[in-house]
Amino acid sequence: MSLTKTAWRRVRTWIDTPAGRIALLAVGLTLLFGSPLLAQEHGNESHGSEVHATDAHQTDSHDAEAIDPVTGEVEVPAHGEEHGEHGDEHHEGGGLHFPTLVRIVANAVAGYEYHDAASVVADYHEGKAGIVPMILWKYEDPIYSGILILILGVFFWRVSRNLKLVPGPGQNFAEALVGGLDNFIQGVLGPEGRRYVPFLGTLGLYIYVMNIFGLVPLMKSPTSILDTTAAMAVTVFLYVQYTALRLNGIGGYLFHLAGEPRDAVGWAMTPLMLPLHIIGEIAKPLSLALRLFGNVMGEDLLLVVFAGLGVTMLAFTHLPIGFPLHLPFMFLALLTTLIQALVFMLLSTIYIALVMPHEEGH
Repeated sequence: MSLTKTAWRRVRTWIDTPAGRIALLAVGLTLLFGSPLLAQEHGNESHGSEVHATDAHQTDSHDAEAIDPVTGEVEVPAHGEEHGEHGDEHHEGGGLHFPTLVRIVANAVAGYEYHDAASVVADYHEGKAGIVPMILWKYEDPIYSGILILILGVFFWRVSRNLKLVPGPGQNFAEALVGGLDNFIQGVLGPEGRRYVPFLGTLGLYIYVMNIFGLVPLMKSPTSILDTTAAMAVTVFLYVQYTALRLNGIGGYLFHLAGEPRDAVGWAMTPLMLPLHIIGEIAKPLSLALRLFGNVMGEDLLLVVFAGLGVTMLAFTHLPIGFPLHLPFMFLALLTTLIQALVFMLLSTIYIALVMPHEEGH
């Protein structure tokens, strides 16, 4: 009995540690991840049977049109005829994903279980879906991006509104974060890099919270689609080109693109170097967008696949849980999401360093 009490006391002590709390949080997230996934699978099956039953009922109400005059058999209308030509695509174009809050709300408003945005948009144009489900499905990722912008904006506004000499937890965290970003960027760009901290620091922090948002139940990482990463990559590209023109002027900018020739050989190579440098500048945002998109999308897909396998393993119990096969990958994702944000911010910082005058760049 004393041994049991000692073991329980050790467990309670371990739970009070940061590692124990993180482990409990991970277990809770695992159960929350497994439950919606299993509910979604059973929901699809039951919904399919309801659709066929509805179709059969509608067939009976159209005797003249539903009965084949040759065979005398009842013809059940295709699902696409009852709910748009894209009905079959609901189960084919959705891809593999965790259920998200925006999609659940959109389907609840529509009264129909859609699985991809294209089907909702098509039904909306045909008058078979409302504008609210269409907007929620089509702009799901901007909605999550806006939620994160609102969270970050409100947090830093609240922290900076009432600064104290003895900072509280929120102010202390914000000061440590801003100080760390400032030291990191100045370590690459030198003292001149402080003016770029607001842009580069915000970029890195925003990407990180978007990456990690997909680990929250019923949420989604906006960076798991190419549109989001491409938009940020284009923003970096335009900012870098603006910085190059501001620091070097038009002549210095073109001189940089020409390879900065210093002698006759360099000038002779200008027709070759100029297009190569232009292609290199265009390739930078392309590589930024594809790298971030591919890694985050791959992480999300990996979690979904292993969570689905875990649900399948315990399907015989008929319980809304799954075996946590994806749990190790969630801890790995906590690290890789941070790495991807740092890589994006570091490469953006290096691109700025490359266009700075040599006496100022590092």
